[in-house]
Amino acid sequence: MLEFVTDKKTLTLLIIIIGMLIKTLLVRYLKKRPYGADKDSRLLVNTIRNVINLCVVILIFVLWATELQHFAFSIAAFVVAIVLATREVIQCFIGFIYLSSTKPFRIGDWIETGKYTGEVTSTDWMQISLLEVSTDGYSYTGKTVFIPNSQLITQPIKNLNFMRRYLNHSFSIINNLAGFNPFLLAKPMMEKAELYCDPFNDVAERYNILIENRLDIHISGPAPEIKFSTTELGKSKATISIFCPTEQASKIEQKLMNDYFNQWAYEKSKLALSNKYLTKDEAEEEHDEL
Repeated sequence: MLEFVTDKKTLTLLIIIIGMLIKTLLVRYLKKRPYGADKDSRLLVNTIRNVINLCVVILIFVLWATELQHFAFSIAAFVVAIVLATREVIQCFIGFIYLSSTKPFRIGDWIETGKYTGEVTSTDWMQISLLEVSTDGYSYTGKTVFIPNSQLITQPIKNLNFMRRYLNHSFSIINNLAGFNPFLLAKPMMEKAELYCDPFNDVAERYNILIENRLDIHISGPAPEIKFSTTELGKSKATISIFCPTEQASKIEQKLMNDYFNQWAYEKSKLALSNKYLTKDEAEEEHDEL
């Protein structure tokens, strides 16, 4: 094998030397040959040089065709290996170009993608970093989440920027109110919700109008709402919605839950007290009406 390679190298060197020798001799001969005034030998000399050079290249290519073919396959395999090894990097870079061109969010925005919610703190061509925000209390958890740009191409991105200051916060209270009309709690609960939201009601109204104008949609609020329904198990479910500052949502929710159970206990005790002074038939009739 070594002798074969060495012979090919020698033959290649001979082809180059012979080609140069033939080219030199022909060029000298053509330059010494007399031409008329209307003829120029430079075009013929240039053509001969190019033809000889091309012939030398073709001969060398034919001589080393097998080795060049193996080399091309090796280069192709190498390129494929590089692409497979850096596929994630390439996808992240494409994701960075996509995010830079579409601009679904900016630094400082709150976004939700996949199972993560947080504030965007930095972006680069590989990933974005989020300060994680808890969706329960709308507060920072202290964790930093790094999300590759490649995932942002395949997953939906929710921009929660308008939730940073005010949001329409809804929560549900489930209770077993057998024999009790839950609508008796609607009025006192609405009064409590309006009382808690009164200090920031003016700002909430302006911010609510701002969001509607910016998004060109109608959102509920800023007045509190309460809706009653039942669960699959037949229990009573009260859903309360308030439009409030984000940092106060959890506190107001806890206050309203406390008021709800206190009011429920009060109404239930009042109902029991009234039934105490009714006859058996009147109590049954009262129970059926409720």
